[in-house]
Amino acid sequence: MHKISIPQSVIDDVIRTRGREHIYDTLNPSKTALLVVDMQNGFMMEGVAHSLCREAIEIVPNITRLADALRRSGGTVVWIKNTVNEETLASWSIRVEMDGPERTETRLESMSPGTKGHELWAELKPQSQDLMVQKTRFSAFIQGSSNLEASLRARGIDTVVVTGTVTNICCESTARDAMMRNFRTLMVTDANAAMSDELHNASLIAFYLRFGDIMPTDMVIAALNAGASAQSAAQ
Repeated sequence: MHKISIPQSVIDDVIRTRGREHIYDTLNPSKTALLVVDMQNGFMMEGVAHSLCREAIEIVPNITRLADALRRSGGTVVWIKNTVNEETLASWSIRVEMDGPERTETRLESMSPGTKGHELWAELKPQSQDLMVQKTRFSAFIQGSSNLEASLRARGIDTVVVTGTVTNICCESTARDAMMRNFRTLMVTDANAAMSDELHNASLIAFYLRFGDIMPTDMVIAALNAGASAQSAAQ
């Protein structure tokens, strides 16, 4: 598990700007979605992954706890799958230029629909009521990447909790764009995974300063419980 290190100066800046350390310490479950980004064999399974992130295996229990908490409280769980096909190679040709032919071919073999790499990690257990979304860019919210935003809007979702791998690429890209599409957004510090502690913390810091909140799993579940209690009291 990553060692989380957020400088006090960053926390102080957030408090000066927002008035408190955590602005989403109460979450309305019915309007909240857990986004699970790219927890697929193509990032997690030795011999299959085109870009292996070993830390991702360690966050599986926390993602499972969060998914269970969302379902129990009436929230939404969304499994987002990184997807590569011949069309995406053509429409995102700059990515191909940057990766080069060998890495591009490996990525295509690993992340195409129907491949072992495209499948979710076996220990994750999607339920029938969960949403399954395929995305074709780092961010699930950028135009043309997926139908995620429309699906969330149709369910009255205004808050997203971002988990998955890797923290500093697809997770942060999705989280930043969620905020800029006007969703309340938080990243879970111990339910995202990167290739190193340094990359993980740098991503959390950049996001926390200007885009949203960051919390560990236990705090997110407490925020959901607080929101559920508030809803019950109001009825």
